[in-house]
Amino acid sequence: MKEFKRITLLCGHYGSGKTNVAVNMALSLRKQRDRVAIADLDIVNPYFRSKDSIADFQDNGIRLICSEYANSNVDIPALPQDMYAITDDKELSVIIDVGGDDRGALALGRLAPKIIEENDYEMLMVINCYRPLTRDAESTIEVMREIEYAGHIKFTGIVNNSNLGVATTPEDVLKSVEYAREVSEQSGLPVVYTTVNDNIYNDLCDKIENLLPLSLQARPV
Repeated sequence: MKEFKRITLLCGHYGSGKTNVAVNMALSLRKQRDRVAIADLDIVNPYFRSKDSIADFQDNGIRLICSEYANSNVDIPALPQDMYAITDDKELSVIIDVGGDDRGALALGRLAPKIIEENDYEMLMVINCYRPLTRDAESTIEVMREIEYAGHIKFTGIVNNSNLGVATTPEDVLKSVEYAREVSEQSGLPVVYTTVNDNIYNDLCDKIENLLPLSLQARPV
């Protein structure tokens, strides 16, 4: 993977797969740095959370910053009590799962001024052309601008995470490349990664630049 900034923010429309990307990035970052955290600021989707991978985080010495209500039957859009460690502890490298669309990005507004002031961050838009509200570049850019407005911070790059879950084929990923290129051209942002399920990575590694293999996070039963 590319060199990480101290803070990496991942945003995207509901269902884009940003949580799975965040989990994989946190595990990769831990191989590079000693003090790593993943922060779940997603107050929109209480059913598919970073906390689902808590065993992996504990095994790898990764700190989890999340709401006390995550993965409970209490549906309250609460923010983590210790979320200010993200900006205050400069020795901590953090992957942030911001939340779905502009509603989720509202939580980011509290941290954005200090993140911008420090200027050691990457703000990545996770896109997926196989989701109904982001099927083309125009609709994806619209969601992107709404997130920027709500979160008070600009995107710096794009993660093409176009997939159909476990049913994703190499052809599905290849078909998404042109979509990601259009989003990149219209936004002026680079495609930092194109993600792919690790079981089909070898089929595509010589066909797509900056290809990032991911292990799928298990959904809670």
